[in-house]
Amino acid sequence: MEARSFIVLSVFLLPLLFGTVSSQLRTDFYKGTCPNVESLVSSAVSKKFQLTFVTVPATLRLFFHDCMVRGCDASVLIQSPTNKAEKDHPDNLSLAGDGFDTVIKAKAAVDNDPNCRNKVSCADILALATRDVVRLAGGPSYSVELGRRDGRVSSIASVQRRLPQPTFNLDQLNTMFSTHGLSQTDMIALSGAHTLGFSHCNRFSNRIYNFSPRTRIDPTLNSGYAMQLRQMCPVKVDPRIAINMDPTTPQKFDNAYFQNLQQGKGLFTSDQILFTDSRSRSTVNTFASSNAAFNQAFMQAMTKLGRVGVLTGTQGEIRRDCTRPN
Repeated sequence: MEARSFIVLSVFLLPLLFGTVSSQLRTDFYKGTCPNVESLVSSAVSKKFQLTFVTVPATLRLFFHDCMVRGCDASVLIQSPTNKAEKDHPDNLSLAGDGFDTVIKAKAAVDNDPNCRNKVSCADILALATRDVVRLAGGPSYSVELGRRDGRVSSIASVQRRLPQPTFNLDQLNTMFSTHGLSQTDMIALSGAHTLGFSHCNRFSNRIYNFSPRTRIDPTLNSGYAMQLRQMCPVKVDPRIAINMDPTTPQKFDNAYFQNLQQGKGLFTSDQILFTDSRSRSTVNTFASSNAAFNQAFMQAMTKLGRVGVLTGTQGEIRRDCTRPN
């Protein structure tokens, strides 16, 4: 009975908590301290983007992996001399270094302005950089709420069971996202970030080689696509080989991801389930038919994601070095 009461209270309290957080974050937070923060970050991100496109998916994924664990507090950036930080967890070892480098370069650009030095959090810089990479890849540009503070704690243990796995079904996805106040539509829109980036063969090899005793290939996987994946991912493939998440427009932020799902070309089980499960199929179809609808839902979901577990006011700190607490 006590457990049930807690669940009921949680459902009612979540909107209140998120409402409180969003009122503490605001788009003009640095108006009086570092008014040109957005242009400083944008310029640094653009320079990094010109060096490598990986900047885009790496930064976007870094933001998601940060927010889903301890909230958007830049704790994923902290390095541990004993390899015990969030970034050392197996689920985070594939986070591309270009994402970390993007934030470090943007932080340096901000701190190079005497008015801004040590006044802008690494968490806010990551949030701004994420918006900027989405725009650079052809996606929507949206207003970013600011005022986050940086966390002082980063532990490998805190990552456990906090990030969605490639094998998740719809119920598992919804359960994980709902704990952060994110709806099924938010979850599907955020999954659309898989229109960019890449994965390694071991994350989906079971779908093309040993799905079940009866069928080696996952029947929800497009057969032609499965054969292509087998060619790119032979049994003893080099583990460093990367496969595009979106086989059609891998370097463009668009709704092709959802059109791929309609054709059975979702790379992960957790991608394809969004179309095969009737409860989420209509949203996939909506996004597949309208890039504008996807963009709108993505912007809303990113704003909500950016409010998850944030530290504000006197909580946390403004990290001088994004890779370690002050």
